[in-house]
Amino acid sequence: MTKYIRFAMEPGVPVTSPDTHPSVRRGLLEEDGRIRMMNGEVTALNRVKLLPCVSPSKIVCVGRNYADHAKELGNAVPAEPILFFKPPSSLTAHGAAVVYPAMSELVSFEGEVGVVIGARCRNLKAAEAEAVIAGYTVVNDVTARDIQKRDGQWTRGKGFDTFCPVGPWWTPKEEVDFASFRVRTTVNGELKQDGTVGDMLFPVAAILEYVTAFMTLEPGDLIATGTPPGVGPLAVGDTVAVEVTGLGTLENMVVAQK
Repeated sequence: MTKYIRFAMEPGVPVTSPDTHPSVRRGLLEEDGRIRMMNGEVTALNRVKLLPCVSPSKIVCVGRNYADHAKELGNAVPAEPILFFKPPSSLTAHGAAVVYPAMSELVSFEGEVGVVIGARCRNLKAAEAEAVIAGYTVVNDVTARDIQKRDGQWTRGKGFDTFCPVGPWWTPKEEVDFASFRVRTTVNGELKQDGTVGDMLFPVAAILEYVTAFMTLEPGDLIATGTPPGVGPLAVGDTVAVEVTGLGTLENMVVAQK
């Protein structure tokens, strides 16, 4: 399975650095832990700083895309996709910290499948969606639930720095079986979520048709497709891991805001 990653050669490079940063590189993670860069050079994973595997111009997220998740939070099942954004500044990498904001008392995990866009697109029909998908990755839509509820809209609750872990890699669509994906989230090793993408209310093709009816998507943009039921709280010191079976596992530790 091909594993596309982004990384920095120096440890001090900010995790949200774009591809234009002079230290940021792209490469393929091989099974032996070596990284083969796009220029053919080889280095070891333990010699670099792993970054989010994508550098999107925007992160488009789908809320309440699993009926049981909508119901567990006391919400109606939507008749059409509910969309929101997470800013690129919320990105963080596999193995990096999720920072628990001092202003929140209820931060939750939300494991999801991420769709990586491969071509500029607008006004797609559902039947055309597959052609613009580059591949898939793992996302944790970390949420300050108390702020989300208090605000009534989701920008602050979803948009804190480090609230969008993604990775560790993305894999081309041709190499995975999307229909077989299960989203499994554990906190400190305890299983919290276990859902199948077959339970999505709005499949990926329908989401892309809906989004591109009003918005241009660019290569590298990220679509977070919604979370299955079982979301719950995180605490400082927790380790949260989101596995998409057949794709990979994204793991992060929760730390207090300094």
